[in-house]
Amino acid sequence: MSKATRATQVMEKSGKPYDLLEYDYDPDAASIGLQAAQAMGLPPAQVFKTLMVQAGTEVCLAVLPSDRELSMKALAAAAGQKHAAMVKPADAERLSGYKIGGISPLGQKKRLRTFLDASAQTLPFLVINGGQRGLQIKLAPNDLIAVAQAAYAAIATAGSP
Repeated sequence: MSKATRATQVMEKSGKPYDLLEYDYDPDAASIGLQAAQAMGLPPAQVFKTLMVQAGTEVCLAVLPSDRELSMKALAAAAGQKHAAMVKPADAERLSGYKIGGISPLGQKKRLRTFLDASAQTLPFLVINGGQRGLQIKLAPNDLIAVAQAAYAAIATAGSP
């Protein structure tokens, strides 16, 4: 597996500390994020998934724990919109330049407004996708905020992924 992706290049350029983690990606997993957490032996609350969402006329990224669900209402409010909906998988791949299961909040083809769930603020580190299936980036939440030019927002709700 190549460890050079647009996401890892963004981290290298940023100068922020990070670690790369690898796991055996299972394309048949019911939840990619939960499968990744289990494969790496990490709590699901620290392994974050990246979802591409249409909020009004703007496409945004929602980054939240793999064991939580995205509140469309909360994301729309964070984006200053009335409604939000998931972007179709084929469109997410086209817009991001990444494959589903490998979408990272870093190194998108076009910089998208990014919202990181507020629960990340209490964590010593979190793990996000590294831009390739089976490759993850471990970093401090505030470093992700800085590098992705993201904002904290309470966008996750309890429940199944």
